[in-house]
Amino acid sequence: MGYEKELQFVEKLLCNFRLNLRYLTKESTEQFTVLKDIGLKDVLNYDYDEESLLELMEQNCKLNTIYKIKNLFMCNYLLFRLPNTATPVFAYIGPYTLAPISKPDILKLAEEYHVTPGNLTQLEQFYLDMPLLSDENMLLTLVYTLGEILWGNADQFTLCEDFQFPVYSQESIIPITDIQTPEEALLSVQIVEKRYEAEQQLIHAVSNGQLHKAELFFANISSRQYEQRSNNPLRDMKNYGIVLNTLLRKAAESAAVHPIHIDHISSQYARKLEALTSQSACMSMLKEMIRKYCLLVKNHSLKGYSLLIRKVITGIDYDLTADLSLKTQAQLLNVNPSYLSTLFKKETGSTLTEYVNRKRIEHALLLLNSTDMQIQMIAQYCGIQDVNYFTKTFKKMVGKTPKEYREMITSHF
Repeated sequence: MGYEKELQFVEKLLCNFRLNLRYLTKESTEQFTVLKDIGLKDVLNYDYDEESLLELMEQNCKLNTIYKIKNLFMCNYLLFRLPNTATPVFAYIGPYTLAPISKPDILKLAEEYHVTPGNLTQLEQFYLDMPLLSDENMLLTLVYTLGEILWGNADQFTLCEDFQFPVYSQESIIPITDIQTPEEALLSVQIVEKRYEAEQQLIHAVSNGQLHKAELFFANISSRQYEQRSNNPLRDMKNYGIVLNTLLRKAAESAAVHPIHIDHISSQYARKLEALTSQSACMSMLKEMIRKYCLLVKNHSLKGYSLLIRKVITGIDYDLTADLSLKTQAQLLNVNPSYLSTLFKKETGSTLTEYVNRKRIEHALLLLNSTDMQIQMIAQYCGIQDVNYFTKTFKKMVGKTPKEYREMITSHF
């Protein structure tokens, strides 16, 4: 075919966003994952088979055309025929939805298609698990790019929107008895397990400060519909935000971040979440939470340190203006100064004085970049009363005096 690697790349990319790329072909080969309807066919009991589906595709689908399909069951797909294959191969992307599907929508569909109470739970789980795209343009851009690879350039293919594909009709839905097979019950359980597995992966990524992985796993979670426990979608999303905030707190806690830091960020987002007035703002806030907790772990994780050194480092982070000398810290912790010095150097790789100075100069850089505060005042805010000593220490670490550094960043604006 000549485009196998590109297809594999697109499959992997779509998989990361919980979108499936499947194929339908007469020949069962290892090269293609044949289309499956993941349980919905069994719940609604519609009566087409894959062979007749393929025949309909060959009759109705033009070459070099990408079709947008929305079926009777509120599922969206993108469909196109792969070029240069020995036998016809059709590619499906989906299912996905572009708007939340409410519980009343599901109940209406269940009544219309005679879904029995025994299968209603499975139907609800299917829609909860279906990927929810807030912006279809991202997917279309990816498919357009793939189209240029498949057919040469953008002028060689077209997009057909709202294609009415005769795969099944309302008359093809046959009522079934109120019996849920073990396989159907297992599918419902597996859908729930997948959601919880994604949350566990997110927690693990955050606990290791892996922002890129955390964002990827969150995209997996956020593409699902949120469980509807009220008649207010914004309230449901806020409730999930509260749950996510708790999960992220636990992730930071498992990374040995001190409760002082965790409580500060957790309380901040608890207040912000309640003040939100739209679902889009809430989604942005959830993404921001992921990022901030990852940075919290990267900057304040004490995993691998002994309890004694954790206490020292936490004290330094909490108040840079305090007396952070070795003698004072040893007295506060009731240990021998020599022992504390040796242990601190062993676990951190630097002396206590070097570590404190580095933290103070890092804070000075922050203040120089974000305020117009006088240099003498910045020195005091960093816990150094002697401005000459502050300037000497700053230049040793940064390569410039505080004044020279400020002039440099000012000249860039």
